[in-house]
Order: sequence, then C-alpha cells, then structure tokens
Amino acid sequence: MTAAAPAELVPPRAGWRSLLWIAPLTLAWMLLIYWRPIIPASGFQTTAHQLIVHGLIAVGLWLGLEKAGLTAKQRRTTWLAVMIPYALWFAIAWSAAINGAFLTDASPLPILPLAIFLPVIVGAPLLLASKRVGQALDATPASWLVALQVYRVFGGWALAAWLHGALPAAFALPAGIGDVLTGLFAAPAAVAVATGAARGRRAAMIWNIFGLADFAVAIAMGMVTSPGPLQLIVPNAPSIGVGTYPGVLTPAFVVPSSILLHALSLRQLRRRRPAEAPKPR
Repeated sequence: MTAAAPAELVPPRAGWRSLLWIAPLTLAWMLLIYWRPIIPASGFQTTAHQLIVHGLIAVGLWLGLEKAGLTAKQRRTTWLAVMIPYALWFAIAWSAAINGAFLTDASPLPILPLAIFLPVIVGAPLLLASKRVGQALDATPASWLVALQVYRVFGGWALAAWLHGALPAAFALPAGIGDVLTGLFAAPAAVAVATGAARGRRAAMIWNIFGLADFAVAIAMGMVTSPGPLQLIVPNAPSIGVGTYPGVLTPAFVVPSSILLHALSLRQLRRRRPAEAPKPR
C-alpha cells in the first residue's frame, strides 16, 4: 500500500482554492455552450472528454499494475482484460446512439435502461472481485479516481439545454446541478484524501455517495419524464429518455461508467487506512 502524503504537505485550504479556477472555467464553458448550442449538439464534448478519460484510465491502470508488483505478463493480461471491454463498450454505445438504437420506438426492448444498468450489474462484481484490479487500486493514490471525475462539470450541458427549451426543467435542473457540483467538488475531495487523514478519507467517501445520489435522482427523473411505462410527468420539451444523439450518450455510457468509477473509489477508500497523526515530541 502506498504511503499517503503527510498532511502538512497538502494543506486543507488547497482543496478549496482549486475551486477558484475550476468554478470560473466551468461557468465560462456553460456560457459558451449556451451561446453556441451547436457544440453539445454535435456530440463533440461528450466524445472528447470520454476519450480523454479513457486515456487517463489506461495510463493510471498501467501505473497501478506496475506498482502492484505483478509480472509483466500479469500486467499485460489484466490491463487488456479491462481496457479492451471498456473501449468496445464505448464504441458500441456511441455507434448505437448515432444509429438511433436508443430511440423509444426503435425496439420493443427497454434498450436505454439496459444500457444504464446492465454494465453496472455485470461490471461492478467483476471489477470489485478482481484480485489484480484490487492490487492496482491498493498501489495507487486514492486521490486519482476522485480527481478523475472532474469531467462531471460537463454535465452542465443539461442546464444550457434547459435554458434553450431543449430539456424539461424536471430533469435538467437536478441532473445538471448535481453533475456540476460533483465535478466542482472532485478536486477539493481529491486534495483532502491526498492528506491521508481520516477526515480527508471521510470527505472523499461523502463525495462519492453524493455523486451516486446525483445519478439516482437523474435516472429517476429521466424515467418519469420520458415516454414509457414509468412516465409520470409529460413535459413540454423532450426528455433525455427519448434516445436522441448526442444527449443519450450521457445515460447510455457516461452514467454507468461513472458509477463503476465511484464503486472502485469507495472500495479503494474502504481499504485505505488513514495516516497516523504525528506524535508530539
């Protein structure tokens, strides 16, 4: 298990100071996509940030496997066993979204709910039970998986879409605000857990739970505002559940992949022991 950075080297205020640059950049991005709605409508932002995240996960997993003391063959096998399905998953979700497979009238099967829940139901037990993935998690800083989800600020596209009348408020407000807050506080939570102190570990666990609760609310509101047997609200604007590209990529891929990241982060934090406080001299 890697040693945590001494608390005195990572002052708690450093985490809050990170908001001084993350918050203005997030606001600037939201103003940009409100001014130029063609940007989110093109699918560029979702594809771009997920490809970046994919690359960071690939590098982080490899570094973690190297630190875990595995043989070269074990490292390659484990890395490929994770990254190949992950890449195929994104490619299939993106292709299905482009070709209209998630549209409500495209199939009698509940394709979008399956895309949300099936990867989590299958992937979470496999990843959490994997001994080698566990070794990689134990060997890497707990702050990595937390900081990675700063991309959640891009969920602010839902708020911009609502302002343009392209999404209903019942879905866009809780989902968009929750995503932006999760992304904004990813950096302070990552800095807090990097101290190795018990309160930092606690803060990161609370952040993970908040991020999962955001998804629970977003999924629930998406279901009750979208055409289907669970619809309770008929909004004036089409909701996320109608399955149109590129918005459908969020529930079809970003949501389940982010849930898996939260699950791995919680597993890592649960096993990580808080750093011992220095003894007074």
